[in-house]
Amino acid sequence: AKDMLSTTSNPFVGLFIGVLVTSVVQSSSTVTSLVVGLVGGGMLGISNAIPIVMGANIGTSITNIIVSLGHIRSDVEFKRAFAASVVHDFFNIVTVMWLLPLQIFFGVLETPSVMLADAFQNVGGMNLLSIVKVMTKPLATLIINATGKTAWLCALIGIAALFFALRYLVKILKILVVGKIEAWFKTRLFKTAGRALVLGMVLTVLVQSSSITTSFIVPIVGAGILTIQQIFPYTLGANVGTTITAIIAALVIKTPEALTVAFAHLLFNLFGIAVIWKHQFIPIRMAQMLAEACSRRKYIAFLFFAPYIRND
Repeated sequence: AKDMLSTTSNPFVGLFIGVLVTSVVQSSSTVTSLVVGLVGGGMLGISNAIPIVMGANIGTSITNIIVSLGHIRSDVEFKRAFAASVVHDFFNIVTVMWLLPLQIFFGVLETPSVMLADAFQNVGGMNLLSIVKVMTKPLATLIINATGKTAWLCALIGIAALFFALRYLVKILKILVVGKIEAWFKTRLFKTAGRALVLGMVLTVLVQSSSITTSFIVPIVGAGILTIQQIFPYTLGANVGTTITAIIAALVIKTPEALTVAFAHLLFNLFGIAVIWKHQFIPIRMAQMLAEACSRRKYIAFLFFAPYIRND
C-alpha cells in the first residue's frame, strides 16, 4: 500500500489509487493515516496526497454493498438497502466532480488546510480509544492464532460472521419494529437532519470506522424502519467523523505537511456537505435509480460490486 500510494504525481491517478487501496483494506481512516505518515516522512507531496484522500472517501463503501446483498431475496428490501449502501458513494462522486478541479487549479483545499496546519502545529497528539477494537480484539486474536495466521481463512471466517450477524440483526429489528423501536429511531435519533449528522459523526469517532457506522444503518433502511432521506445526513456525519483519526495521526507526527493533508480531508467533507446539503436529492435520486435497476436485474448489483472484487 505504501509503494502504491507514493508512486503517482497525477491527481486523477491518485484519486483512483485512493479508491483502490481503500477498497482493499476497507478503512478510509487507515489509508488517510498512512498518507499522512507518508507526507510527514517526505515520501509524498501535499498536492499529490489530497486526491488520494478524496479517493479514500469513495472506496470505503464496499462493506455497505456487501451488507445490502443480504436482502437480495426480497426486491423491496433489496432496493431500499442497496440505495442506502451507495448513496454515500454518490455524495463522494458528486463532490469530487466539482471539488477536484478546483483543488488542482486553485488549491481550494490546500490553501485553507495550510492555514489550519500552521495554527495547530504545536498541539500535541493523543490516542483515541476505539470501543469496537477493545471489544473485538481478544476474539479476533484468538481466531487468527487458531488458524495459524492464515490470511484467507481468517477472511472467510470474518465474512461468514458478518453475514451471520446481519441475518439475525435484520430478524431482531423486524421483531422490535412491532414494538416502539421504530418510533424511537424516528422521533429520537433521526428526528432532524442535524441530529442524524451529529449521531453519524460521534459514532464514527468512537468506533474509528465509517464502514461500521454506515453499514449498520443499511439493514435498518432495508427493513423499512428508516428512509434513505433520513439516513443521508447520518452518512455525511460518518464522513466527517472518519477524518478525526487522520487528524490525530497528524498531531502525533507534528509536521505541518501531515497536518495539511489531514485538514484537507476534513475540509473536503465539510465543503461537500455545505454544497450538497440543500441539494440532497441529487445523490439520493442517483442512488435510488441505481437501486431500482439492481432490484429488477440483480446482476447489475454484482457488476457494480465487481471492480472492488477485481481490486482485491
